[in-house]
Amino acid sequence: MCRDTKAKVNQVIHQTAIIDATANIADDVSIGPYSIIGANVEIDSGSWIGPHVVISGPTKIGKENKIFQFASIGEDPQDLKFSGETSYLEIGDKNTIRENVTISRGTEDGGNVTRIGSHNLLMAYVHIAHDCQIGNHIIFANSASCAGHVEVGDKAILGGFTLVHQFTKIGAHCFTSMGAIINQDVPPYVIVASSYGKASGINKVGLKRSGYSDEVIRAIVNAYKLMVRSRKPREQVMEEAADLIKAFPEVKLMADFIVQSERGIIR
Repeated sequence: MCRDTKAKVNQVIHQTAIIDATANIADDVSIGPYSIIGANVEIDSGSWIGPHVVISGPTKIGKENKIFQFASIGEDPQDLKFSGETSYLEIGDKNTIRENVTISRGTEDGGNVTRIGSHNLLMAYVHIAHDCQIGNHIIFANSASCAGHVEVGDKAILGGFTLVHQFTKIGAHCFTSMGAIINQDVPPYVIVASSYGKASGINKVGLKRSGYSDEVIRAIVNAYKLMVRSRKPREQVMEEAADLIKAFPEVKLMADFIVQSERGIIR
């Protein structure tokens, strides 16, 4: 849908913004000075695009997102195997994407799509590479970066300058310290500390904020001691944790994550 300010009286599009004729922009979207909205970009209602933002397509952006200046959204993946095939970026609702954030589209090897969920905060200089799958209610602090094919679960918090190796999975409710380097999977609820990431406990504060009961948190702590800190064989650990897994769905989530991990988990 081309820009037509007469038909779309609620839009606030600066006269210096460049909007491709194929872009589909909802009637009440605001687009700031010198921003460029490329071909095959969709932006849903209530979204605000600041000045000097570049959005390339095919990219679909949901409702009530805020994208600040100098962000680069939906650009070609930084992957030498990429040869111009059609690939996508999908962004949900009510995300805040701060200054100089970069998010790439997908590649054929990763299913051709990068996905960002809803209610996320991506602080300045965050990088989300091709084919990443990012959940909901997640915080990426300044300069946290995910290489290609990374998965991040709901309500995780990545500290400033956290670096995540490609194909790594970070479970729900995890917390990483400033400057953590993560090259193995992180089970749900775990805190990762030190420059080369090591497990250092359970994110109790985050779990309490999310409404988890003391009983459930104690069960998760006990499961953590068995499944993450123990050096016993995986089969033996899962046997010993069988009662916890059966009694608490939250523990089962952790157990399933560990069993399915292909890279091995941080300990």
